[in-house]
Amino acid sequence: MRKFAIAGVAALAIAASTAVYAQHRWFHDHMGHARMSPEDRAAMADAKIAAVHAGLKLSADQEKLWPPVESAVRDLVKIRIDRAKARAAAEAAANPDEARPAVDPVTRLRNRAERMATAAVALKKIADAADPLYKTLDDGQKRRLAMLTHRGRHGDGDGEGWRGRFQRGMMGGPRERGGDSERL
Repeated sequence: MRKFAIAGVAALAIAASTAVYAQHRWFHDHMGHARMSPEDRAAMADAKIAAVHAGLKLSADQEKLWPPVESAVRDLVKIRIDRAKARAAAEAAANPDEARPAVDPVTRLRNRAERMATAAVALKKIADAADPLYKTLDDGQKRRLAMLTHRGRHGDGDGEGWRGRFQRGMMGGPRERGGDSERL
């Protein structure tokens, strides 16, 4: 009887793992490589902005400070959408039979620095626009803002993600906080 029970449990485990693998393969094959269109990106950005706005439950005085924040965030979203469009156009224009030309590391660094500089200007604009509003938020609104903007989205509260937790685990000790490294 015991051998029968062990064999039954083993068969159930094999069947269950096969079903899970099949579901994973289906999802990966059908959804894993799906890319968002520019329209999808814009719709998602609109939804996220609306969610933050609704979640903050701004007072009438705070509501007056919201439009510059929303405008600055939309400017950053536009930069990201334009970058995604350019990337998609470059991929579409590339001949799939030809190998992609190798970009030298210096050019790659310059391109990345240019993208980072553009993003930095947009982020500074967001910070400048958000500062007056943020100063008026109560503790509950600040907490909701952190949740709605996914600060600490990986559960550790500092937004460092799995890489930071992995490195911290490998290197030992908690991540040091304070100074310029601490986020709002």
